[in-house]
Amino acid sequence: MTGGNGGLMKRHRNGSSNRLSESEGTSSDNPHHHHHHYHHQKPFNFHRNSSSSSTYRFDDSVTADVILSVNLESIPFDGDEPSVVDNQESAKLYLHSNVLRRSKYFSALLSDRWHEGLINDSRVFNLNLNVQASMGTIHVHLTVLKLLYANDFVNDINSVSTVLSILPVALELLFEDLVRFCVNFLEAVPWTEEEEIRVLNLIPFLRQEESNELLSRLSHGGEDSDPDEMLHGLILAAIHNHPNAVSPKTFVAKLLREFSSRDSVKRALDKAFEIHLKVVKDSLEEYSSPNFRGDHNETEAIQRLNLHTALTNGKYLLWLVERMIELKVADLAVKEWSEQASFTANLQRAFREDAWRNIVPGFPAVILRCTCKLANAVASGSILAARQVRVKLVKDWLPVLIVCKENASQSPLSHKTLYQELEETLLKIISTFPLSDSQDLLQKCLSFSTRNVEDCPHLVSAFNTWFRRATHPPPDYGKLN
Repeated sequence: MTGGNGGLMKRHRNGSSNRLSESEGTSSDNPHHHHHHYHHQKPFNFHRNSSSSSTYRFDDSVTADVILSVNLESIPFDGDEPSVVDNQESAKLYLHSNVLRRSKYFSALLSDRWHEGLINDSRVFNLNLNVQASMGTIHVHLTVLKLLYANDFVNDINSVSTVLSILPVALELLFEDLVRFCVNFLEAVPWTEEEEIRVLNLIPFLRQEESNELLSRLSHGGEDSDPDEMLHGLILAAIHNHPNAVSPKTFVAKLLREFSSRDSVKRALDKAFEIHLKVVKDSLEEYSSPNFRGDHNETEAIQRLNLHTALTNGKYLLWLVERMIELKVADLAVKEWSEQASFTANLQRAFREDAWRNIVPGFPAVILRCTCKLANAVASGSILAARQVRVKLVKDWLPVLIVCKENASQSPLSHKTLYQELEETLLKIISTFPLSDSQDLLQKCLSFSTRNVEDCPHLVSAFNTWFRRATHPPPDYGKLN
């Protein structure tokens, strides 16, 4: 169907056509007096074994009772009426009314033929079909007309490009069987980006029940297909399903970097961070407060499981923290990490014991690496944390570092390097505090000292800075004024 503007119009559900006025039917008693000639391209490759809808053959002048002239209209300029172009863009076809009735458009045109008393009417109907240039070529229309003679379209339609060419014509001619096949084909196969645009342009001309499946691929209709949920699911899949594989994590990290919505990325990472932080905290809480009422061996097994769970999810946290810092969306993580008085107390109790050394020897380093990366982001200004957040971050995590340093003699060299890096970072953050706050915290940092004072220049510098500031005379505002 075409509307007044030359484009497709949505099909009427009763199958009536608004193009009836564009074609007129006239009758002739002897169709065989007409010469069989037309100029057109060969239709799309049709297989010889396509099953026919009847005993009729396409374009058979011997048995035809409808002569259809197909003409391509030129595009009007300056308000001129459309005109039919030369004979090279036209075709005369010999068709059959019993086949054409598969198209509701032709069925309406030929409705008089099936009225009572005219069933055996031997007249030949001459019809004109003017094809607007915006609706495709003569070639495409011939393809659709020939498909009226096929019961099975599978052998004749095998690509998205073919479907997208013939579907507008099938809609125009109200060829419902072909429309249904085209929609089912589009629903079942992948599209290129260019084809997707063409599908989107066609959807308004489909009925809702026809377009629903196509639309479900193109737009989300609920939480299950929300971009935030998709990102969150990818993050979980990368760290849970491939904990020791680099490629999936690298791929997801790249997706997060290049995703268009920074807010969506932040929400997905924040959600994953909170989930895994809770698992680590809960596991350590259970380890720190075991239930001794059961069998001793069973209690010991549960304790080992709790530590392994804490370590595993701690590694997940470390990967998440790295992504959050890289994307500069770690402000929530810094705030959460600064509000862990109970968690850090449990860590101190656990690390003062020796049980964890034979079960999860790398656990303290994983937790302190998370702390160090977040603290570095704060100290460098990558994450602008409020003063109360910075103070709480140091107050909660400084004691954990001190406990780990107390056992440093039994730690590998890599851990000692980590401890010193975290020392330097915490001292930098302390230097941003008011003198009253930094005074108390610096006194707790004496454990950073070494036998050789030259080996702890960061501690020496921190105290020198504090004393220098403490001995500054207050500014004379009156003199300045």
